[in-house]
Amino acid sequence: MITTRLIRVNAQDPEPAAIAEAAALLRQGELVAFPTETVYGLGANALDAHAVRRIFEAKGRPANDPLIVHLASAAWLPRVVAALPAPVETLAARFWPGPLTLILPRAPAVPLEVTAGLETVAVRVPAHPVALALLHASDLPIAAPSANRFGGVSPTTAEHVWHDLAGRVACILDGGPTPIGVESTVLDLTASPPRILRPGGTPREALEAVLGTVEVWEGSAASAAQPSPGLLAKHYAPRARLTLVLGEDAEALLMRVVEEAQALCARGERVGVLLADEDARQVEALLPGVTLLALGPRDDLAEIARNLYAALRHLDAQGVTAIVTREFGRRGLGLAIRDRLRRAASQIITLDS
Repeated sequence: MITTRLIRVNAQDPEPAAIAEAAALLRQGELVAFPTETVYGLGANALDAHAVRRIFEAKGRPANDPLIVHLASAAWLPRVVAALPAPVETLAARFWPGPLTLILPRAPAVPLEVTAGLETVAVRVPAHPVALALLHASDLPIAAPSANRFGGVSPTTAEHVWHDLAGRVACILDGGPTPIGVESTVLDLTASPPRILRPGGTPREALEAVLGTVEVWEGSAASAAQPSPGLLAKHYAPRARLTLVLGEDAEALLMRVVEEAQALCARGERVGVLLADEDARQVEALLPGVTLLALGPRDDLAEIARNLYAALRHLDAQGVTAIVTREFGRRGLGLAIRDRLRRAASQIITLDS
């Protein structure tokens, strides 16, 4: 057990002294949690194998799950990447800084601990002033998965990080809630056509506007080394058992959520339900005794994504034993929300279209 420093920083204009302290810890091989625009990351010097192994130890993360390397700008790519496929320059100009991770050939300087032994490396430039300040001050590529215990709900506040990792990391930079709330999109540029391995903050539609056809891989990684983080069949999971209802008929989805919640209540479960604002108002009277959380307007997927992980953590804190929710479509951020809920779910119910 180590002493963890919690340092509050201005999210838009981080204090240089606080950033310098955290950067010095990174250079010493310590772990520093920090906000990005997606979720909080648990950072270490990406070029120091021993420091990287400490990430896996702190999280309880298996060695076959690779890490994302964060860079201050695209100009840092030659430090960690062996070759740059043709689309990289265009994608970097359009989407960086931002929630897009690219899978590229690994440079020899990157330890195999970062890449789960693979010859590819995941890289991105984050769009958060605190993350960028830390990268510049340390002058290090920073390997950083989400700053939580492995397999659980990702952290979107420093409080979440403290709950999971206090005593396991040297420092937590508190820059307030993260603005996007789900992880970056992971795009494999070693595949043809390019393939989304993990949907995230950059929608498929935006990528296809630049690249043309982009495939989406919807499988789950086996026990061997994974090409991307976030591919395990069970991931992002709350302690409560989560039931996810999938389908295209919005009214049928909503009614099935109500039926499942009512059935769980009848069996004595403490039930939480996650819905869009309009749906929550529509069914509130049908769910007495249920902890009903509204995530945001139905047509505001950015708001729903931003609130998702905090809502799951809140329901766990309230002691619910079962959670029921539905998908929110498959366009835009809906695809990322669906992916996270699908991997978090203990039960998936698919309605006929």
